[in-house]
Amino acid sequence: MEVKIQALHFNATEQLQTFVEKKCAKLQRVSEDIVRVEVVLKVVKPETAMNKQAQITASVPGNDVIAEKTCDTFEQAVDECLDALKGQLIKLKEKSRQK
Repeated sequence: MEVKIQALHFNATEQLQTFVEKKCAKLQRVSEDIVRVEVVLKVVKPETAMNKQAQITASVPGNDVIAEKTCDTFEQAVDECLDALKGQLIKLKEKSRQK
């Protein structure tokens, strides 16, 4: 699985990139079909609360699963996105089993 991280309007630290890669690797447990994960991190309104936005797109054959969250920290936003993605991937897996 390939993880691509893009930081808009700021420079992501090595620590933040490592955190995102580690968390995204855990998506493999939910679905082995994931080909690529794209993470876009951006600062929405500088110097305000709730200004860190994360958008994560997981590409599985036939579908793209997307989650987007805005929080106080990038770590929190990434965690919430991944929780949403896990739910979507589980639903997708159950649908494919029923067919």
